[in-house]
Amino acid sequence: MTEEQHLREYTKALKAGLPRHFFEPVPARMGYLPIFLALFGLCAWGIVATPYVGLKLLLSLGIGYAFVGLGFLAHEILHGAVTKNPLLRSLAGSVAFMPLMVGARLWRKWHNVEHHGHTQHPHDDPDAMGALEAAIQKPLVRWMFRQVPALRSFFLFFSFTFWFTLHAYRMFWRFLPEFKPNERPVVIFQAVLPPLVWLMLLFWLGPLNFLFVYGLPWLMANFIAMSFIATNHLLNPITETNDPLLNSLTVRNPRWLEWLTLGFGYHIEHHVFPALSPKYAHQVAQKLKELWPERYNELPHWKALYYLWKTPRLYRDHRNLIEPTTGQVFGTLGFGLDESKIRRGQAAPLVTRRRKQQG
Repeated sequence: MTEEQHLREYTKALKAGLPRHFFEPVPARMGYLPIFLALFGLCAWGIVATPYVGLKLLLSLGIGYAFVGLGFLAHEILHGAVTKNPLLRSLAGSVAFMPLMVGARLWRKWHNVEHHGHTQHPHDDPDAMGALEAAIQKPLVRWMFRQVPALRSFFLFFSFTFWFTLHAYRMFWRFLPEFKPNERPVVIFQAVLPPLVWLMLLFWLGPLNFLFVYGLPWLMANFIAMSFIATNHLLNPITETNDPLLNSLTVRNPRWLEWLTLGFGYHIEHHVFPALSPKYAHQVAQKLKELWPERYNELPHWKALYYLWKTPRLYRDHRNLIEPTTGQVFGTLGFGLDESKIRRGQAAPLVTRRRKQQG
């Protein structure tokens, strides 16, 4: 893998060889919104109407898929890939993000500006994992890394069931002071409204029906969303320069599943052109592979999850992950991460020498 290149180097080369309409919104994608909302409404009606728990569970899975689809659609809408109308974008994005309880205005600040502007930067990306020296200062991280790796991986994957929503509220408290005073009421309103809506639904439906209409689907939607989001970057190196072919990963699924998840797995393509509709992501992927085959990172989704399970989430340096309990070092994508090394681990002389010196 060669050294970092800036995002603008890719966009300049790609735009010369891609059709102009690729960079225009695709309003037809808004049609997913009523479809997902109708699926939610029909499944919720069925859950309330049926006395059979098994059928309630089956319908709950349908709502879970609707929530996942709405989350992916909200991401697309709020990037401007569906409409450039700011009011429609904000309203539709707010409705679509309601199940996962994310405010549209916060999302544009946290995700569009900060995450996309500083992807995998060790300090400036709000979604990046920390370096060893900084992370071990936190009591919870120290406790986590005293656990055996398999148990720690279980905790990580279990956290997928709630992490997206929890992280959104962490970002609310982090970025609220950075909004202008006249913007804060909107940000606060968008953060407070979703839990109030779901709380009212709880009182209306009762605890059992609410569990199937919202509780289980919310867990499912968080888990599936995080299964994509965590693999998008957490196996990649840290980068000081915003280099999407270095700091992002495209995960592939069967074509029918990519259609059901609105093409969200094409993540390198999304970071190169954030406002690009996923409708065109496949063609952009082919162009990226033609121009930079040695830099392009792509894995089957299941294998990326397997790598995520088998590797630690702390960086020894910009190019390597480290298991602090054993000193094992694992490369990142493009820098030595492969299945054979994951299975056997790799000695970490630097950490070993430090331990000997401390001893």
